[in-house]
Amino acid sequence: MSDTSVLPVALTVRNLFEDLLGRDVTVAPGDPMTAADLPTGVFAIYTDTSQQLYAVAGMQLSLAANAGAALGLLPAGAAEDSIEEKKLFPNLAENVFELCNVMTSLLNRQGAPHVKLYQVITPGMDLPNDARAHLLALGKRLDLTIEVARYGKGKFSLSLA
Repeated sequence: MSDTSVLPVALTVRNLFEDLLGRDVTVAPGDPMTAADLPTGVFAIYTDTSQQLYAVAGMQLSLAANAGAALGLLPAGAAEDSIEEKKLFPNLAENVFELCNVMTSLLNRQGAPHVKLYQVITPGMDLPNDARAHLLALGKRLDLTIEVARYGKGKFSLSLA
């Protein structure tokens, strides 16, 4: 069996968020993202060296905004305003893009095809059908609730193609 794709464990995800955000992060098993989460969610599409879809990560707007604010050392109010308006403000989106880029480290394994961030989809953008199908499908996936200390929490889903 030569399937080289390995789903990261919750602890690895927590450690990545804590290291990047420089604050305590709590991770618990969570519900998968649903079609209702898609219009305001933030999604990272990852591809392998042959540009094939490898993985899709999804974050509820609340998690993306709070993580983006924490990464940018902004007050929690910046995230709250973004969530209230159901969009990811550009300064937060820039930080979330960085977070999504760093998350490639969760997907790359020695001896496996190199995985890279292909695209980040923010609220108001269309999630491509193949990425949508993978994110909503059962299968090789990790669904968590992630809480950033002193900011807030939201759903995180990672689905491997």
